Amino acid sequence: MGGWQQLYPGHIPTSPLQKALLAAGSAVMALYDPYRHDMVAVLGETTGCLALPNLRDKMKNHPEGYRILQERPRIRLSTLDMARLQGLPEGSLGREYVRFLEDNVSVGFHGVQIPVADPCAGSTGEIGAMELNWTSLDLQKVSPDTRMPPKFVDDEELAYVIMRYREVHDLMHTLLGMPTNMLGEVVVKWFEAVQTGLPMCVLGAAFGPVRLSTRKLQVLATELVPWAIRSGLNASCVLSVYYEQRWEQPVESLREELGIFPPPAVRV
Repeated sequence: MGGWQQLYPGHIPTSPLQKALLAAGSAVMALYDPYRHDMVAVLGETTGCLALPNLRDKMKNHPEGYRILQERPRIRLSTLDMARLQGLPEGSLGREYVRFLEDNVSVGFHGVQIPVADPCAGSTGEIGAMELNWTSLDLQKVSPDTRMPPKFVDDEELAYVIMRYREVHDLMHTLLGMPTNMLGEVVVKWFEAVQTGLPMCVLGAAFGPVRLSTRKLQVLATELVPWAIRSGLNASCVLSVYYEQRWEQPVESLREELGIFPPPAVRV
């Protein structure tokens, strides 16, 4: 496009008008079908021009967040030692995260293989299949690998920030104790809206409840939203946590460290 250049792999330079059109179209589609992750992703990128720099600055001003920006870690099924995480104590971040993935990534045969080093293959670097539920995965359900790479963020560092946000989203479910049903997603979006200021989170928090039953709306309004807002305001920046180095830490300990209040004792 004109003299604009690609800033990172997959980047598509766009003008302000193009971003506005993309934002409007993706907002309509995301509201119609909240599980259209591609549309949610476009909406986040085209409307995050103020929130993303603010998040980056928070990370830069935090020792752990600064290291994340420097080292650029990625949370992918191919970078996670699932066997190790499965062997961690009950209640640890790593074990509870694996439990979340086990509950939300279904086993199937859809041509998606997750390669891992085979411990029986010797030192030749052969690739084997992962044990238990990780041999062949249906990535139509949630997993770190279903997160779309950024395309429309016109800054390479900010593109990493939004990618990091996407890849730790499942960890927000783990920390908050929320499932991936519509009610759980709305609660997480309220927390993320307060934490990040991303317009797509605000939109999801505001319009997500229209699909809920009257009973769930009552639980949301009286118990879950007040807790999510208080926790989001009280907690330190959740993007400034190097989760890959916190797998052994108990979830309750990490919640307390961050300032996230214990989840309400209600069924979600």
